[in-house]
Amino acid sequence: MHDDRTLVEARLKRVLDERIRPAVYPASVPLDVAVWNAPGEPVPVAEGLAAEPSPASVGEKWGAPWGTSWFRVTGTVPKEWAGKTVEAILDLGFDENMPGFQCEGLVYRPDGTPVKGLNPRNQWVRVAAPAEGGEEVRLHIEAASNPVILDYHPFLPTQLGDKETAGSEPQYKLERMDLAVFDETVWQLVIDLEVLGELMQELPEDSGRRYAIVRAVGRALDAVDLQDVNGSAAAARAELQGVLSTPAEPSAHRISAVGHAHIDSAWLWPLRETVRKVARTTSNMTALIEDEPDFVFAMSQAQQWAWIKEHRPEVWAKVKKAVADGRFVPAGGMWVESDTNMPGSEAMARQLVHGKRFFLDEFGVENDEAWLPDTFGFAAGLPQIIKAAGSKWLLTQKISWSQTNRFPHHTFNWEGIDGTRIFTHFPPVDTYNCSMKGSEIAHAAKNFKDKGVARHSLAPTGWGDGGGGTTREMIAKAARMRDLEGSATVRWETPQEFFEKAEAEYPNAPVWVGELYLELHRATLTSQAGTKQGNRRSEHLLREAELWAATAAVRCEEFAYPYEQLDRIWKTVLLHQFHDILPGSSIAWVHREARATYAALARELEDIIGEAQRALAGDGTGALVFNSTPHTRDGVPAGGARTAVTDGEATVAPRPEGGFVLDNGLLRVEIDGRGLVVSAYDLVAGRETVAPGQAANLPQIHADFPNMWDAWDVDEFYRNTVTDLTDADEVVPGEGTSVRVVRTFGDSRLTQVLTLAPGSRRLDIDTEVDWHETEKFLKLAFPLDIHAERYASETQFGHFYRATHTNTSWEAAKFEACNHRFVHIEEPGWGVALVNDSTYGHDVTRTVRDEDSGTTTTVRVSLLRAPRFPDPETDQGVHRFRHALVPGAGIGDAVREGYCVNLPERRVSGGSEVAPLVTVDNDAVVVTAVKLADDGSGDVVVRFHEAHGGRARATLTTGFPAGSVTVTDLLERPLAGVAAPELAGDAVRVTLRPFELVTLRFGRA
Repeated sequence: MHDDRTLVEARLKRVLDERIRPAVYPASVPLDVAVWNAPGEPVPVAEGLAAEPSPASVGEKWGAPWGTSWFRVTGTVPKEWAGKTVEAILDLGFDENMPGFQCEGLVYRPDGTPVKGLNPRNQWVRVAAPAEGGEEVRLHIEAASNPVILDYHPFLPTQLGDKETAGSEPQYKLERMDLAVFDETVWQLVIDLEVLGELMQELPEDSGRRYAIVRAVGRALDAVDLQDVNGSAAAARAELQGVLSTPAEPSAHRISAVGHAHIDSAWLWPLRETVRKVARTTSNMTALIEDEPDFVFAMSQAQQWAWIKEHRPEVWAKVKKAVADGRFVPAGGMWVESDTNMPGSEAMARQLVHGKRFFLDEFGVENDEAWLPDTFGFAAGLPQIIKAAGSKWLLTQKISWSQTNRFPHHTFNWEGIDGTRIFTHFPPVDTYNCSMKGSEIAHAAKNFKDKGVARHSLAPTGWGDGGGGTTREMIAKAARMRDLEGSATVRWETPQEFFEKAEAEYPNAPVWVGELYLELHRATLTSQAGTKQGNRRSEHLLREAELWAATAAVRCEEFAYPYEQLDRIWKTVLLHQFHDILPGSSIAWVHREARATYAALARELEDIIGEAQRALAGDGTGALVFNSTPHTRDGVPAGGARTAVTDGEATVAPRPEGGFVLDNGLLRVEIDGRGLVVSAYDLVAGRETVAPGQAANLPQIHADFPNMWDAWDVDEFYRNTVTDLTDADEVVPGEGTSVRVVRTFGDSRLTQVLTLAPGSRRLDIDTEVDWHETEKFLKLAFPLDIHAERYASETQFGHFYRATHTNTSWEAAKFEACNHRFVHIEEPGWGVALVNDSTYGHDVTRTVRDEDSGTTTTVRVSLLRAPRFPDPETDQGVHRFRHALVPGAGIGDAVREGYCVNLPERRVSGGSEVAPLVTVDNDAVVVTAVKLADDGSGDVVVRFHEAHGGRARATLTTGFPAGSVTVTDLLERPLAGVAAPELAGDAVRVTLRPFELVTLRFGRA
């Protein structure tokens, strides 16, 4: 037989595009259109419905950036359409290639009942099925004219990312506002042909199955009367039934399709717009659930559920019913799909606490899975946190974006720093926006790396990023692939159903140990410094507020613990840890609001702290120092207050060669005439810190223009050019024992104060940068005279080791990495810590010196970037950072000094010392939270972990009469099968494995 395959395939494309798809709506009549433009921010639904609109017409431009227009469409179903299915086609000016990234709408009935959302791939609203003819149609559309930020030429700087700079030029043009007959037979024929045509393209060219489809498609196209598609569609479908009903091979890959709409809680739109995106998407999904009996939709991010409940009660009612029916599934158990690299220990725990508690309180549903499809890499402490919250599975697909190395598994056990393992799945479909295309399904089956030992994978199915969700076309395609020869099989299932099957079939899944590092988006550790500083400061203020409020509530009868206020503040901080807010990859509007929010939260938390400390200090004029760190400091116990005692003295003297020498008997620091640290000598150990011939505290600037994803990425070639900022305008003594250094470069100014305090083993470096560069990367370099093959970075509830060398491509790819409060580098018996108060990005490199063959290990902290997309003014202005170099530091010193830099002493006048609410007799056991139980019982909750990476025994003693003690999960529920430690008076003995996390709940006697 002659090979006519390409002829049939080309014929299929043209007939589908030009004849069959247009025949889905064979008849239409225009609707009458009127519009009212809301004058500012979005208005309540009732106000939008009641507003008096002005006449409008198709072809008119509408919608200033970030505006809201309320369209009213009215019409009458023609009498001759009786018995037919009628839909309204409402095209606001959509580009079908950009779902989630442009204008959107939510359709209401006149009584305010939501109908469904409108987006580029979802422009229809069912009016009647079947129609009687003569029905009056009246619909209202709340249309959002969100501007296109990420356009076909992506990453171009734009002022559209903030309503204050976006202007008022209309963004869109009304394309179609019609009533139309919907021919379901033709629509089903379109789906038949799309599924077979897409499957055909994925089969081997010489396979019998491919040719069977070719022949059937050819017969179907022959059956189509191009002048009467609607009359001939049924006959064409009949020609396809044979190839559509041939069952899949028994060994076919099995895909669990989960209805999905990844909605970024903020990104190329502000938080307020996400509230509406969620309402549109959930309206669509509840409507789809009513029409499609097999469909299951899962939605993560408790914050987004809370928004619906608070802002759209009419949508919430539909969602609650769908949840009760088991069709609309709360997923993930986190407050938002947060970044997991930068949030601190307690914040990461609270993401799961608040997320899981919301779903438990509202629906009685407890999530076993963490659901983070789009997060930019995963910190090595996360498995223990997931388990401590009562969950056991993790889903993500973002690691498939890695540029250098292909991850070796799709289903595996992920082991964290303490040894906890979490069953983890990366969907091999390699997208969280699966649309059920044949190419996607084939890719999932071919790409799956665990063939032969496992055969299940998950496909998050629906338009995401900006929302939209699953469409009826996706559901129809999935139905045809339920059991179709040549294809993987597809079933709609919940995340729980998938994970149970996947885990059961793969009991000995391979293990990956350590962080899941994304080899992309590394610059998110630095972009938008103000947002990152707001997060770090909020986390530590919350620690202080809970600690002192709990202490005051237990000790002072008149002090009331601010449960509701702390709950609200925590949720606000957690929201801003979303994986496009904290990473700095959102539009200007988002970060402008974030900075204002953090400032307001800081004022609230300072008030809580101040009120609690004043209540504890009592009347008097004594100078009390409150110590919020988990370690004794200057004689003040952790979590207590008394007069501080500082031993020793420090001096500042001119350096003969120029510059100054700081000396306190423990360290001698030489700062040369350039303001650079050329020596940091550990007088106790007799050891130099700075590499020979090098200078530390060296500002360096790089050109920074990545190939794409400006705010997200720093590409390795940025290192090819570097400018050392060695010229100083001023190097002079500062206040106390300090040196002040001023430099100007480009359009910017850098001011540093280097301080060596009496009795301190650290050199404090306070940096202020008035930053006005663009597409530049500013770092601070510390070349250290240390030979080390690995270094430690603090992460949640411990630290994680990375290589200093680049033996493999995996190590070379980690050229920018994350730390929390410290990095630590050590030779046996002597090390150096570099601690910070608000930076996360850093790099570590090693070189061997020609002069003495010694090793120089250089740590560089990342201070500022200046990308122009999506915020063209990223980080312009004044920033302040605090770092400290700690020579002679062990890992315990790094932990302690990291807390000291982030939790400065507070001085309060009072008449009585404050004993700690809880004391621990081992510095390796670090308390991360002291608080009252969330249930209002008055129980005291203490969370702690082993922080040095070894075994630890400790005694915890309460500063109040303890009547009971219980080991709990993060949600403060007793852990099943775990015996409580024995309470001896007010003390308990605990034994911890390396990095083990424990939560104890003390009942007060």
